[in-house]
Amino acid sequence: MNRIKYVILLALTLVSANLLYAQSSGRKTNFDFDWKFKLGDYPDAQQQNFDDSGWRSLSVPHDWSIEGNFDAKHPMGNDGGYLPAGIGWYRKTFTVEPSQKDKKLSLYFEGVYMNAEVFVNGTSLGIRPYGYSSFYYDVTPYIKIGQKNTVAVRVDNSQQKNCRWYSGSGIYRHVWLISTNPVHVAPWGVAITTPQAEKKEATVSIKVNLQNETAGAQKVQVAVRLYDKNNKLVGKTQTVSDIAASTKQQTEFSVAVKSPNLWSPDTPNLYRAVVQVLNGTTVIDEVAIPFGIKKAEYSAEKVFVLNGHPTLINGGCVHHDNGPLGAAAYDRAEFKKVELLKEAGFNAIRTSHNPPSEAFLQACDELGLMVIDESFDGWREKKNTYDYSLYIDKWWQEDIRALVERDRNHPSIIMWSIGNEIIERKSLDALQTAFKFANLVRKIDPSRPVTSAMTTWDKEWEIFDPLFALHDIGGYNYQMHKAASDHERVPSRIIVQTESYPREAFKNWTAVNDNPYIIGDFVWTAMDYLGESGIGRYYYEGDPKGEHWERDLFPWHGAYCGDVDLIGWRKPISHYRSMLYNDSEKLYLAVKEPNGYYGEIKETLWSVWPTWKSWNWPGHEGKSIDVEVYSKYPSVRLYQDGKLVDEKPTTRNEEFKAVFSIPYQSGQLKAVGVVNGKEVENTVLKSAGQSSQIKLTADRTVLKANGQDLSYITVTLTDAEGNIQPNAENDLTFEINGAGTIVGTANANLKDTDSYVSAKRKAWKGQALVIVKTTQYKGDIELTVTSPTIKTAKVTLSSK
Repeated sequence: MNRIKYVILLALTLVSANLLYAQSSGRKTNFDFDWKFKLGDYPDAQQQNFDDSGWRSLSVPHDWSIEGNFDAKHPMGNDGGYLPAGIGWYRKTFTVEPSQKDKKLSLYFEGVYMNAEVFVNGTSLGIRPYGYSSFYYDVTPYIKIGQKNTVAVRVDNSQQKNCRWYSGSGIYRHVWLISTNPVHVAPWGVAITTPQAEKKEATVSIKVNLQNETAGAQKVQVAVRLYDKNNKLVGKTQTVSDIAASTKQQTEFSVAVKSPNLWSPDTPNLYRAVVQVLNGTTVIDEVAIPFGIKKAEYSAEKVFVLNGHPTLINGGCVHHDNGPLGAAAYDRAEFKKVELLKEAGFNAIRTSHNPPSEAFLQACDELGLMVIDESFDGWREKKNTYDYSLYIDKWWQEDIRALVERDRNHPSIIMWSIGNEIIERKSLDALQTAFKFANLVRKIDPSRPVTSAMTTWDKEWEIFDPLFALHDIGGYNYQMHKAASDHERVPSRIIVQTESYPREAFKNWTAVNDNPYIIGDFVWTAMDYLGESGIGRYYYEGDPKGEHWERDLFPWHGAYCGDVDLIGWRKPISHYRSMLYNDSEKLYLAVKEPNGYYGEIKETLWSVWPTWKSWNWPGHEGKSIDVEVYSKYPSVRLYQDGKLVDEKPTTRNEEFKAVFSIPYQSGQLKAVGVVNGKEVENTVLKSAGQSSQIKLTADRTVLKANGQDLSYITVTLTDAEGNIQPNAENDLTFEINGAGTIVGTANANLKDTDSYVSAKRKAWKGQALVIVKTTQYKGDIELTVTSPTIKTAKVTLSSK
């Protein structure tokens, strides 16, 4: 791949989160429901006749760690958010109908953390150590047709520590039972790219990997049809394929699409490819895959160009957890996460530091969010005692294949990352490992560049030039200050900052905006997350000092470095960062917490100064307080209680920001954007009275009765006029009736050790969150929220 410049012409597919492929009826069956579970180790639990009648009934996705209580003594410690780990067993009894007797049957697990040993009718099919990889098992030889069968899964997350962030424990993603004809499309067996992708025409290349699991040669027809979003046929082709016995064979197609609608974050257009395998006129297998067409160009001369448009990458790093849901990857939770990221102004994310769920990538495809898809946190030298370094020599090829083959068809993915801040980065071993990893990725998917995230904590940096040379794009963690001298030394190097400090938003935007060889920045992090406890915190004099890695900081159990907090509220830094890259918002008003109001404020490396959308500072009357206004207008005016305080410029020279120091007095602030002396936009911040009302806001009120749909309900404490009371910390109690259950409650205070599955919780900064999940029954769901001295609030949802 040309290190100076290369063009990637892609037609990338969207793999559904609910269906590995959108299949004809009967090919794939959801296997999420009617499991039995028990925490602990039970040596005979793999046996079909094992008595699990006393076990808990549940469905997956399931994370048992998030259901536990916080305890400073739990072995996951600060890295895992002080939640429990251990060993757990899952069992499921099912019947395969006689109609399936000539089929090939397999079980597909999207993700089990970790060391998952799968048994079918007492026979072990193997152990998969890496908890973030998806995997298949052929179960055909072990299934009893027309009789009861039992699948058992032993999940071992007892060896701690094995991860530097909250991993969760259990079968936390979907499970599927797949039934195919003995001649069929192989698992992850379709790859779609485009050698040409222009506005007038795209050439769609489809490679289909066929599998013949019979003892004789087979001659089949393979047909491909392409459809647009209106289900209009836009291209088709077919061929005859001869497949030898017990082999796989790749068949290639090329189809022209006239005037294609290209995929981008702003226009996430999707098509659909239907691949059929036919024996005569009988369809014996079929997969239907939505896909998108895009053209991506990477160079050190003209930034990142998407579909002919120069594009600044405004990225954020995210971990895989879903806040109060833990690691459980419900489809709606993954879509909600992407919605929040889009609303926060990001156009890209990095899946630090592991493969994400299929549902997350589906959401990125459909909603428009570019992705760096990352494989591992480390390689052979350990970061934790029981991490992936124990398994890498045996499993790296399987796990890279699982990542790239599963995900290669997503239009959202713009790069592959093969590692993060590897410990052995100065050694020859690192060069050898990077060479093997990168080449395997390119062999599977030659259409995208390979990167990994590099850093240094000492003065040595140029020593990594040979390692960078094995990548297509150089990933810099906190090393943007090295970019200019690196460009002089290696002018062909394309640079992306794969991690950055939140407070350096303007400096990093400037670097990306002004230097074509720097194609983007990914802040650490886009969202708050569980584990890595205390990173991003600010603290007060008298609290434990220092950074999160220096000591345990319990009761801190999560990371506060995100632009978006744990319950989805955008911090002021989120609005500021978005304004740098976007014109969708141009004015925001916030107030810096006065130093000494709660104590003398101390910052840490990943923190920003505590700043709030609040004009409630009782006891501070008459004392100076800083009001910040972020603006894309030439200047802003600040009014206090109707009187003009001042007008200040907010151009690039002022970093699009103005600070007004004024004496605090409860009342009203108004910031106004000014163009040529004319006031064109304003935003208001009012002091709130005492909490007297509970406001419930559901993100969705009509849900699917599928046992997994979710509604996120924000609980806001307001005064009589409906203004949020930003200092409210009222006790809240939640009760639900009807066709739903409460699966998570939270506030954004990462020092609150109430369980995330508790029906009681305090508000923090005037807000809390309740997550409601549907059952498999239709009907209304009524959530009631009560608090002492405040009127009860209710909201009704409909499950259909």
